[in-house]
Order: sequence, then structure tokens, then C-alpha cells
Amino acid sequence: MEKRTLGTSEVQITPILMGTWQAGKRMWVGIEDADSIKTIQAAFSAGITTIDTAEVYGEGHSERIVAEALSNVRDRVEYATKVFASHLKYEQVIAACDRSLTNLKTDYIDLYQIHWPSGAFNTEIVPIAETMSALNWLKEQGKIRAIGVSNFSRAQLIEAAKYGRIDSLQPPYSLFWRQAEQDAIPYCIENHISILAYSPLAQGLLTGKFAQGHQFDPTDNRARNKLFQGENFERAQQALLKLRPIAERHHCTLAQLALAWLIAQPQANAIAGARYPEQATANAQAAEVKLSAAELAEIDAIGCIVTDHLDDNPIMWNW
Repeated sequence: MEKRTLGTSEVQITPILMGTWQAGKRMWVGIEDADSIKTIQAAFSAGITTIDTAEVYGEGHSERIVAEALSNVRDRVEYATKVFASHLKYEQVIAACDRSLTNLKTDYIDLYQIHWPSGAFNTEIVPIAETMSALNWLKEQGKIRAIGVSNFSRAQLIEAAKYGRIDSLQPPYSLFWRQAEQDAIPYCIENHISILAYSPLAQGLLTGKFAQGHQFDPTDNRARNKLFQGENFERAQQALLKLRPIAERHHCTLAQLALAWLIAQPQANAIAGARYPEQATANAQAAEVKLSAAELAEIDAIGCIVTDHLDDNPIMWNW
């Protein structure tokens, strides 16, 4: 898989990244460590070398699973992890990074990201200047190679960029969830900031495998995903029907079509999660699907069946 430059850094990433929220187990149902390890290894074998995780995914469990899967090929992969909103004071950032380094069994992190802005989930407000000061120090020490942010608005991104170089933004972004296009993404394009889209398959909705009336276990985070509720879900089913013929033309799945559309957007890369090895392999194959300008426009219009009816709230879940 041909790599791309992360922002203006020296880090090279694959346009499809392996997402490992589910490997942390918390807020997911039926996840087995052995499956997670095999799945991450399958992603690597299929050409995905950039792995995204976070300290909060199972309180370090996801990071430890990533290490178990890939420590023997550390020199051929890129690790992206995140510090949570409750650890944004200077000393907390340093300590969190050290914990992540230990969990990942490495002496450097390729991309270290602020997971949520200060104050999210009722966390203490910490000035962004303080957090960025710690991140800049970590970068100077060689513990991290690039700084990124996740779930930041355009205004928050601009503020953070006053205190250091931001090389990536991680927003929720997919054919069915596109609020970032109206807010932060234009700023990213202007300033050479890579977009690492999470939930690029709308948490599985874009795979087409969830039929009308599907009920999630109440402990599954998708039970609160707005796209799986009422009219949003019905409109998604209509859109998927229209996408199927395009996928068939390319001899690919709906999921691969959705990923191919996303990585064809300006500076956009897709973080695709997977529970099983065959899913990770299939996600990697999406990089081979080449869409014409006309097809991209057609897919764009179909996505609007869903997105035209959503409000401006960028958070995908009713938490």
C-alpha cells in the first residue's frame, strides 16, 4: 500500500489505518484477545502499517494488545495513540505518554494525539498552551514524532496550532457523517494537516450488514449511535440500496466502496476497525478501488440522503 506523509512531519502512514478501540474490550461485546491479535497481524500482512489506539481503550488494554501483535515488526509499523481529556496537565501528559510507551513496548510513538478537548466528559479545564508545552517537550525528547488532535473543532484546532505544529486531526467522518467538512476540514486542507477519519464505516452501518430493526446489546456503544436510530437508519438503508450497483461495478463490498470514497477526499485517511482477520484484509483491499470523478460525485450525492437530515452536532453518540 502506497504511504502518505502525515501533515508536514517525517512520519509516513498508510491511507487505511487499523483502528483498535474494540481491542480494548470496554464498550464492546464479545471481543476476544486472541482474535484481536490475529486481526491486527492480518492488517499488517495485508499492507496496513499504521495502527491507531488510545490509553482510554480498556485503560491501556488495547495498547498492550497492539504490542503483543506487532512488537516483532515495530520497525515496519507506525503507532498512533492518544492521551485522554482527564490527563491534559503538563505532568499528566508526560506520565500518560510514558504509560503508553510501556504498554506499546516501544521507546517512541509516531503520532501522539489529544483524544478529546479539555473539558470533554466533565473533565477539568486545562489551558491548551500547557498541554501543547508538554507535547512539544515529548517531541524534543524523541518520545513522540508528531502531534495530533482528535475531536477538535476548527476554533480549537486554530488555538492549539498557536503553540506548536499539529500534523493531524482525527474527526468522526464518513459518507454518512460529514459535519467536519463544514468546520475543521477546510482549515486542515489549507494548513497541510492530515485527516485521520474515525468511524469511516459509520461503525459498520456502511457495510450494509445491519438490517431494519437490528437491536444492539445495551452495553454496545453503537446502541447510542444516532445513525442507528429511527429515520436516520431508514435513510441509511435507502442510500445503501443506491450504493450497491456502484460496488458491484467495482467487484467490491459496500465497506470497501465507502473506504475508497473517503481516502479519495482531500488529505483524508481512514481508520477502519475490525474484529476478525478477514475484515482487516478486506479493509486493506479498499485501497485498490479506484473511483472516477463522476463516481465520486455520484457517491457523494447518495450520502446526502442521510447527511442532509442531520444537525450540526459533531458527536455521533447520544451520551
